[in-house]
Amino acid sequence: MKKKIILLSVILLLLFLLCYPAEALAAARNGLKLWLETLLPTLLPFMILTGILVHTDWITKILQPTAPFFKVVFGLSPGGAYVFLLGLLTGYPMGAKLTADLYYAGKISRQEAEYLLTFCNNPSPAFLITYVGHICLEGKLHIGFLVGILFLSDMICMCFFRFTFYRKNSLLSFCTPKTSEQEYTSAGLLDFVIMNSFETMAKLGGYILMFSILSAAISHFWYLPAQGKYILLGLIEVTTGLHGLLLSGFSYSLRVLLALCMSAFGGFCIMAQTKSVLGKELSLHPYASAKCMNAAVTAALILIFL
Repeated sequence: MKKKIILLSVILLLLFLLCYPAEALAAARNGLKLWLETLLPTLLPFMILTGILVHTDWITKILQPTAPFFKVVFGLSPGGAYVFLLGLLTGYPMGAKLTADLYYAGKISRQEAEYLLTFCNNPSPAFLITYVGHICLEGKLHIGFLVGILFLSDMICMCFFRFTFYRKNSLLSFCTPKTSEQEYTSAGLLDFVIMNSFETMAKLGGYILMFSILSAAISHFWYLPAQGKYILLGLIEVTTGLHGLLLSGFSYSLRVLLALCMSAFGGFCIMAQTKSVLGKELSLHPYASAKCMNAAVTAALILIFL
């Protein structure tokens, strides 16, 4: 059934490309513009620099003084603390990328990697403040409320998964690195990290391109009330859905609710990007279930505080 759905989707998108080339071209340009002007300059330097840290012992040395704090409060190793801090600052999908890199480098266990996926992959503060706060919500919502609600929701999800599914006393399983740190150094660590980072960015660009065309196809053939279309687009690709809220005619309170829930969930495009950076051994299920819970908790908090 899954293969049939994928095949049908591919055929429909091909028909859309052939029958409506102008709309498909515009959608592809918008997707590539987002990738080229936003994701590439912001994420690529972080990927290269963090890749160097991942394949050396510097992460442990840098965060060793704070290790007791993160171990007690969050249940994280120094490597996990590094993923948590960088994930908060850099946004989707860097939290998942760092988690996978540390796991495959043998720095964190599989259990800790799956635990990190439940709360370390989130929208960046810059995205929330500029795009969500100032553009989509027209600067009317206090930035502290906007960022605070999503951070509090994320911490609630972290506590839930930590004390229900994450077993600190279970036998930890680590991935055996394919190449030792010394071999990385002798082979040219910087070259390896740069090529790995560009490969990841190329994958992300491909996913953004395809989901942009999918969003354009849905918009073209949508004949139901327009409000439902904006919600569906937000579930598929978060930036498209957030921009559509400006045209939706929803009340401001409902726009706030939907904008923050869309940001917390991330959309299926981000989910596909996350899957692409996790590799074969790490499952998407912890991340997907956490994002659904994150959106629900965000909605509850907004209804309480707004």
